[in-house]
Amino acid sequence: MLNVSEANAKSSQEPLTERASARFSEMLISPYIKERLAAAKFTTPTPVQAATIPQALEGKDVLATAQTGTGKTLAFLIPVIEKLLKDKTPGIAALVLVPTRELAMQVVEQFNALRGKHLLPAALVVGGLSEGAQLQAIRKGARLVVATPGRLEDYLDRRLFHFNALRILILDEADRMLDMGFLPAIRRIVSILPKERQTMCFSATMEGDMVRIVKDYLRSAVRLSFGSTSKPSENVRVQAFEVAMDRKQEMLQRLLTKETGKCLVFARTKRGTERIAESLNRKGFSAAMIHGDRSQSQRTSALTGFSKDDSACWWRRTWLRAGFTCRISRTSSITTCPKWRKTSSTALGGPAATAATAWLQPST
Repeated sequence: MLNVSEANAKSSQEPLTERASARFSEMLISPYIKERLAAAKFTTPTPVQAATIPQALEGKDVLATAQTGTGKTLAFLIPVIEKLLKDKTPGIAALVLVPTRELAMQVVEQFNALRGKHLLPAALVVGGLSEGAQLQAIRKGARLVVATPGRLEDYLDRRLFHFNALRILILDEADRMLDMGFLPAIRRIVSILPKERQTMCFSATMEGDMVRIVKDYLRSAVRLSFGSTSKPSENVRVQAFEVAMDRKQEMLQRLLTKETGKCLVFARTKRGTERIAESLNRKGFSAAMIHGDRSQSQRTSALTGFSKDDSACWWRRTWLRAGFTCRISRTSSITTCPKWRKTSSTALGGPAATAATAWLQPST
């Protein structure tokens, strides 16, 4: 039976406040990393970072649940960088599994911004990008691999590289990987990893298969939990509108007309995403879309345009929760499928400092 020690931030407000007020310069990390953090203008850790980093540096398995946008990436990258600097053994020492290529690219970008000259760049292993460039990074000696499960499993099936030197496994946005059907791939990948390793798991929820993942892959893990992961951020205002199916487009346009900022719209299917974006562009709205059949250049273009311009961006529901970072001050979200209320609400904890969300629920 798994022994999970509790370190629940919600029920321990005073210690959490003390930890959260500490600065990176006061943490027990190397001067080199402190210098790199200062150069990147990271000064004060978030509660997730302040609680996770000391435990991870001690080599403990960590299970952390928190809303998206709470700084989980840096919480595991700092311990990874520390250990890579101390242990120079050749080979891939750390593996980060994430649900989408966009999140993988963000993790790699963050690592490369902090590693400095003492470490080689991380290797990105995802679909939709050049296979040759990804393999070349590994062959040049990358010691951190950031991957999506499907593409990594393909490489391993072809025996293109191995994980014999692996010491750290990180499952980031683990619940989203399970929602996207990656559990079989994760199991096959983990089955070939060294048994003696440190495992860190980060998730917004602890439901269903997540319990099995924890039981099977974490050993005497430190349990860190921050606030509620099943409701929106306190800054989110939630509304619901009952409308006839044939009036949803009209209602959507009315809601968009009232909004002065940017808006995220969730649709049920890829084709539905395309129909909504095309319709609204014809009506004079500036709309971009992202779904699984779009090329990487199209997806990157949509993200870049959304971050820079006052445009509406149309997403399938899996993409937002997968860890996108949009540096904007106010966002509205509309979903046309009421059964996604919980998923969409959890997602809004990350990308928006202030947000409003609405559901267009078919009337009966």
